[in-house]
Amino acid sequence: QVQLVESGGGLVQPGGSLRLSCAASKSIFTIHAMGWYRQAPGKQRELVASITSGSRINYADSVKGRFTISTDNAKNTVYLQMNSLKPEDTAVYYCNAADVRFGISWGQGTQVTVSS
Repeated sequence: QVQLVESGGGLVQPGGSLRLSCAASKSIFTIHAMGWYRQAPGKQRELVASITSGSRINYADSVKGRFTISTDNAKNTVYLQMNSLKPEDTAVYYCNAADVRFGISWGQGTQVTVSS
């Protein structure tokens, strides 16, 4: 298992920016895939962005061009830079790590609210 702790959520106005951080309890350099998911009230959890150990990146269509996922291996941290935020981006954002060595791990989530 790997423990994941998210931070950086909050309240932001439409058009604003936030950067989410996900700190892992062990090296992320060899973890097969890490990603960000979100869940809005009454909706299913959905993938926002993911990155593999081979640096393959995937984004949901709804965030392409606005969100950027990145990693800092020295800090064992994954980031999600969110720009041009919209009210429909409001959700709890979860960090995720997946690897055959430990299965799937989730963080506790961080709330992002986009509202004027």
